[in-house]
Amino acid sequence: MQGPAGNASRGLSGGSATAASGAGRCESGALMHSFGIFLQGLLGVVAFSTLMLKRFREPKHERRPWRIWFLDTSKQAIGMLFIHFANVYLADLTEEDPCSLYLINFLLDATVGMLLIYLGVRAVSVLVEWQQWESLRFGEYGDPLQCGAWVGQCALYIVIMMFEKAVIFIIILILQWKKALMFWVVDNFLMRKGRTKAKLEERGANQDSRNGSKIRYRRAASHEESESEILISADDEMEESDVEEDLRRLTPLRPAKKKKHRFGLPV
Repeated sequence: MQGPAGNASRGLSGGSATAASGAGRCESGALMHSFGIFLQGLLGVVAFSTLMLKRFREPKHERRPWRIWFLDTSKQAIGMLFIHFANVYLADLTEEDPCSLYLINFLLDATVGMLLIYLGVRAVSVLVEWQQWESLRFGEYGDPLQCGAWVGQCALYIVIMMFEKAVIFIIILILQWKKALMFWVVDNFLMRKGRTKAKLEERGANQDSRNGSKIRYRRAASHEESESEILISADDEMEESDVEEDLRRLTPLRPAKKKKHRFGLPV
């Protein structure tokens, strides 16, 4: 007989087992927990440190002043924050494994997204040069520095990041339906070709025309004034010249007999 103490111990053991089983899973909202925020902040510090290392690796005659460098990198930091929170939001849309979805978004942003950002910056730069918008040229803030130029360039960069994120989202949707698309395409590869409705109707029409065709006869006179009947099928579709040539080949030509003359007069 078990008392309350046994029930309590059994409840504690069941709760610890449930916690242990759920500890290894990434549940919804895990990215915004304390450990998730700490890990994301650590990754941000590492990424920003690489920008500082890049500045010191630049040649001295091309090295930007600290103020210009800060304005340039701050635009990139704001854009990365937008992408990061967008990835977190998209990852929380699923309740199964948001960490895996976040990792997929991150990998796509680091590969395909990099190409999209480059193309976006090039397209915006061409538009700015065409319209002669001096304050919207990336990396140029006027002399003295104008805060409005930085705000305009930052807004353009965020628009580029929104375009990049939209394309990545479409790619993720395609990946979600990749199995259905694969089955659709493979079925087209494996299906039997040539049995289309149009071809079946055409074959039936040809069959009907053959069944309803009439037999034609042609009379050809020989050199001996006898007649022979040549059967011509409607399916042969031979021209008149070909028929005559075949008739000449089949009917041997005999030399014409010379008629006798009596008393110098033809009979």
